[in-house]
Order: sequence, then structure tokens, then C-alpha cells
Amino acid sequence: MLRYYITDRRPLGGCEPLLEAIGRALAAGVERIQIREKDLSARELVDLVRRALSLPNPHGTAFLVNARTDVALACGAQGVHLPADSMAPAIWRKIVPHGFVFGVSCHTVEEVCRAENDGADFAVFGPVFFTPSKAAYGAPLGLKRLREAASAVRIPVLALGGVTAENAGQCVEAGAAGIAGISLFQG
Repeated sequence: MLRYYITDRRPLGGCEPLLEAIGRALAAGVERIQIREKDLSARELVDLVRRALSLPNPHGTAFLVNARTDVALACGAQGVHLPADSMAPAIWRKIVPHGFVFGVSCHTVEEVCRAENDGADFAVFGPVFFTPSKAAYGAPLGLKRLREAASAVRIPVLALGGVTAENAGQCVEAGAAGIAGISLFQG
């Protein structure tokens, strides 16, 4: 099961506690970490990504930067995570190094299919379960939709939104290749 830690420094109290949390995730062997600090300036984000990349990484965890391919490339991160409505990964592949990883956020089965057709390496689908941070966007998508999304494509689909240690197995049973989250890894 692929584990995808999405960062949020605010509930932790800033960048220093976030780097400590990233260090713990690296030590635990989390497979991918998305640096998702949308409100930082480009300079601040570059500094954070470089610091995260300099941490001991005994398991070869891949780092992706949220929506900033330029920052990911400049810092030497392994990939970028894009919103569903962004430029297609296939277009970016013309200028990124071989093996650069593209994840795409998806909220419908159609978006998952488009992500695959556009050249994404994986999709993050959700919210699968209720989560307060997404309550304003409507009801959770549920395991049935997760199953539909995962079975519609060949790329890995990760479950996001309200995923806990207790319900992660249900996501995998529904076809998810893994789980993604913030509080799941920062809690």
C-alpha cells in the first residue's frame, strides 16, 4: 500500500515542526511526500523544499511539490502534484527529466480517466470519507466511487479525505493502490 503524506505546516506551528514531521515520515518509510504549502512565496517554498530534501532519507522517499513544477525542478524534487484542471503532464514531460513523477488531484471518475490520458503517473481521489476540511464542497464520494475510479484506469489511484488507520484497509479493498492525507501522517 502506497503512503502519500501531504504536508500542512499550520496545525503543526510552522516550518520547523513540519520538518520534524517530515523527518519522522522519512524514517517510517512513507513512499511519497507532497510539499503542499500553497501560501508560501516562491522563495519561502524553495527554502522549505531544499531543507526537506536535505533531511536523511533512508528509504528513498520521493518528494513532490504542489502545483509548482518550476520549484520542483529548481530544487531537485522527484515530481509535482497538479490540480485536475492544470496543464497536462504530457506537456510538462517535454521539459522535465526522465522519471519525474506527476500526481493529479481528482474528484470524479472522469477526472481520473483524464489524468491517465494526460500522462499522470497516479491520481489522488477524494474525499472518500467525511473530513471537516472538505465539508463545504459537498458529501464525501464514498468507497463505491473510489472503486469505480480505481477500476476505470491503469494508473494507481490513492484514496484521500477522512482516511484513517481504521478505514485504510477498506480503501485498498475498494481498489485503491494506497492512501493519502494530512492528519493521517501528521496526527
